[in-house]
Amino acid sequence: MSANRTSRPDPTAATHAHPTAGTPTTAATSTPGGGLAEFLRTRRSRLRPEDVDLPDFGGRRRVAGLRREELAQLAGVSVDYYTRLEQGRVGNPSDAVLDAVARALRLDPEESGHLHRLARARPDRARPGRGRGPAAPQQVRPSMARLLDAMPDVPAVVMGRRMDILAWNSAAVALLGDYGTLAPAERNIARITFLDPASRTLYDDWVACARENVAFLHLEAGRRPDDPRLAELVGELSVRSQEFRHWWAEHPVRDKTSGHKVFHHPLVGRMELVYDTLRSADDPDQALVTYTADPGSPSEDALRMLISWEADRAVRPRQARSGGS
Repeated sequence: MSANRTSRPDPTAATHAHPTAGTPTTAATSTPGGGLAEFLRTRRSRLRPEDVDLPDFGGRRRVAGLRREELAQLAGVSVDYYTRLEQGRVGNPSDAVLDAVARALRLDPEESGHLHRLARARPDRARPGRGRGPAAPQQVRPSMARLLDAMPDVPAVVMGRRMDILAWNSAAVALLGDYGTLAPAERNIARITFLDPASRTLYDDWVACARENVAFLHLEAGRRPDDPRLAELVGELSVRSQEFRHWWAEHPVRDKTSGHKVFHHPLVGRMELVYDTLRSADDPDQALVTYTADPGSPSEDALRMLISWEADRAVRPRQARSGGS
């Protein structure tokens, strides 16, 4: 996550707890998730017969990975049934069949859940524009906004659906930039990561960060196959970023939870931070993402200095307007 630092001083003006106005709704031109067929094909391509204790009789394979008949054998279903499942022509596959396919493909729990959602998706039943108006823009929960204000020393943002940035605090401005200078439609973590050149220098491992975003967007697409704003975002990133287009085709799936990120900030240099993603049980579509440093570490000192500089910089314009020295 990095608001554009290339056209203004860094860090920029302090802004906090700003709800986004949401992105414009347009008709989806493609299925964001790429569908069940794409997911199953990519997972079949990862496995070889020897990986699953099947004999390999040699010969040239037209595609990488397991053949459909081999996967069907492992899952205990007929080749015809698996072929129809992969093509999305099985109306209501049972949990037992989907679990068997997941085991055959060696899917992890997140991938298995994604498979179930894709197999259950019925886009035509809830296509936006058919008897319903566009969804209302997502608004930050008041309790989340209060949490941001109560954490002045912890960079934090509220992430909504599609990785939209719903709100942020002044410490996040110091670390990531001021999202208030961006148009509401541009306040999106994945969009900034791929389209803002400053992100490539802010993150020590930009590739890992970017791939995590792709994997989470695929998870979102499985949860909301008829989200036109998600389709619009995926379409834009696919057109404007060759890297996004390539990684999207691999169909990675991963939730955003917690981990480590190394930042190279233009003011304080290298910082090793831990990020955590906290979701409310009654509204999992909003997540509080925080960044902290290990106590007593050089990164903690650098982060404190950075946040202090931002606080001082934000106070000076107010003093000037009030006639203070």
